[in-house]
Amino acid sequence: MSIQVTPVSALPDVKLIEPKVFGDARGFFFESFNAREFAEQVQPGVEFVQDNHSRSARGVLRGLHYQIHHPQGKLVRVTEGEVFDVAVDVRRSSPTFGKWEGVVLSGDNRRQLWIPPGFAHGFVVLSESAQFLYKTSDFWYPEHERTLLWNDPDIGIEWPIEFEPVLAAKDTAGKRLADAECFA
Repeated sequence: MSIQVTPVSALPDVKLIEPKVFGDARGFFFESFNAREFAEQVQPGVEFVQDNHSRSARGVLRGLHYQIHHPQGKLVRVTEGEVFDVAVDVRRSSPTFGKWEGVVLSGDNRRQLWIPPGFAHGFVVLSESAQFLYKTSDFWYPEHERTLLWNDPDIGIEWPIEFEPVLAAKDTAGKRLADAECFA
């Protein structure tokens, strides 16, 4: 197998994926995605339809985003730099509703995170800059995008930062979980 998959502790539906990396004096090689292994070890039946790539400076916080209609599963990774990546369960019927989990993803650790539909997602850049890549299981529909407030005290995300993050207007205007449109 070329990957090791571990459910994250607070949110067992969210999976941490660690690829097997082959390295020598020339550099390294690893499979960043294998559909067969993903279906067998992470989530069967997922078809990715869109790849996204962002670059952000230190202190930029993007999220916490989700789509209420056309929900997206996201397979996320960092190719350069380091981020603290967060998933929040926004499925009201889930026993983990409102719970969050965060992991460090970096170009060095090559970890990936599978965030299934029904979760809000966001990250903050910890390094000077970071390049963030992700696959989505549905297309982006701006009219269906929703944003949770990144610092909602009812969620209580422990962001590993000691500064005010740089936010987009839509992220500044995010809703608290108590007021947000969520999944049933």
